[in-house]
Amino acid sequence: MTTSTITSLAPLLDRLFDEAESANGAMRAAVADLSDADRARMMQSKTDYHDLYGRLKDVPLAVSRETGTLLYMLTRSSRARTIVEFGTSFGISTLHLAAGLRDNGGGHLITSEFEPSKAARARKNLIAGGLIDLVEIREGDALKTLSADLPDTIDLVLLDGAKALYPEILDLLEGHLGTGAIIVADNADDSPDYLARVRKAGSRYMSTPFAEDVELSVRVN
Repeated sequence: MTTSTITSLAPLLDRLFDEAESANGAMRAAVADLSDADRARMMQSKTDYHDLYGRLKDVPLAVSRETGTLLYMLTRSSRARTIVEFGTSFGISTLHLAAGLRDNGGGHLITSEFEPSKAARARKNLIAGGLIDLVEIREGDALKTLSADLPDTIDLVLLDGAKALYPEILDLLEGHLGTGAIIVADNADDSPDYLARVRKAGSRYMSTPFAEDVELSVRVN
């Protein structure tokens, strides 16, 4: 292709990123009645995330512009064909991943979103971007939606849902990750158990922090 899909998506992505950046006030308002300690507890809880993300159902919890570019680049450089995403939100990260698949010649992206309204918004954005044919949106709790009917081999994973569930989601996907599979975990500092697992000496992964808010891991055996 002489013009990459990600380039053609630039106007849509710029609009979506602008909307996400302007929603900071809405995010603060949604959790204004919670103390810092309560917010931290809910962020790292394996049960209270339903309440936290329910409060944020109208807020686009987007990756940064830099992380979006990284996702596209990793998809392209790894020649990924199968991708699983935990946490769709409004679909900004999904658009970057699907664009990479399109420019790789095709593939299949499974993405899971807890909030029905966000899944609907993501679908609308993927249709607008002309990428919906590459994407399967699974609506509901990812502990259920990603527990079955996965590809035999998964080339790339994005973890960007409830941070406390990162280890559990990895458990669901790990048997499908071959050598060289890439895992991108956004805001991984909020999942210390996950970081301990992928950084542990002798684990199946090489892992390093990337930029300010991403953990980049590769399956090595």
